[in-house]
Amino acid sequence: MIGTSNCAVIIPCLNESASITALVAAVRRQLSSVLVVDDGSTDATARLAESAGAVVLRHAKNLGKGAALQTGLAHALESGFEWAVTLDGDGQHAPEDLPALWHCAEQTGARMVVGNRMGEAHKMPWLRRAVNRAMSRTLSRRAGKVLPDTQSGFRLIHLPTWATLLLEAKKFEVESEMLLAFLAAGERVEFAPVQVLRSNRASHICPLADTLRWLAWWKKFHRPDRRHLAARSEPVKFEKTVGRRKNSAAPV
Repeated sequence: MIGTSNCAVIIPCLNESASITALVAAVRRQLSSVLVVDDGSTDATARLAESAGAVVLRHAKNLGKGAALQTGLAHALESGFEWAVTLDGDGQHAPEDLPALWHCAEQTGARMVVGNRMGEAHKMPWLRRAVNRAMSRTLSRRAGKVLPDTQSGFRLIHLPTWATLLLEAKKFEVESEMLLAFLAAGERVEFAPVQVLRSNRASHICPLADTLRWLAWWKKFHRPDRRHLAARSEPVKFEKTVGRRKNSAAPV
C-alpha cells in the first residue's frame, strides 16, 4: 500500500513565497514527508517552506524544473522512499487528490500515474490549455496511445523505476521526456482525474521560449543517435551529495 511510510512529496519551487506556506500545510495533511527544492529563489520561499514543516534543498542558482525534480527525486530515493508525488509550487494542484493517484497505481500496477486535468480544462489559461493539447497529441502519436495531459506536473512516480532511466531534460520539457521514458522502458503509465485550481501568480512558463525549447528537445529525441529513452541496464547510482549522479555528464 502506498502511503506515509513509503511515499514523499516533492515540490520544485522558484519564488513561491505567496503560496508555499499554505501548500506545504495542505500537503502535510495527506503525507508527512514533504521535500521542497528551492531552485534559486530570490524571495523567502525556502524559509517559509521550512517553517511550514518541509525539508528544503536549495540550488544556489536557477537550474530549471527538470534539474529541481532530479534533485528531489534522488534525495527521496536515497532517503529510502519507494514512491514520490511531484506537484507544482504555485498551488494549482489540490493535495486532496493525492489518494486518487495512489489508488490508481494500486489498482493498475502503474509505475507512473499522471494527474489528468483535462476534465476541468476550462479552468486552465487558454494558451496553456492549447499548448498542452498540441504537445499531448504529438506525444500520443509517438507513444501509440492516448496521453491526455502530458504536461501535468502532478505525478506519482515509482522511484526505483525512475532511477533506471536515462533522463537529460533540465527545463520544463522534463514532463514529456520522463513520460516517454517510462513508456519506452515498457512501464505502465496511467492517468487519474484531478482538479484544476487557479494559481495566484503568472506561470513561470514562457510560451514562446519554452515551446521552442520543447521543439528542440523533440527534434533531438528523433535523431537516430539520440534514441536514449530506454531503460538502463543497471540502476543509476547516487553519491551522498544530494541530487548528484555518478557517471552523469551533467551533475545537478
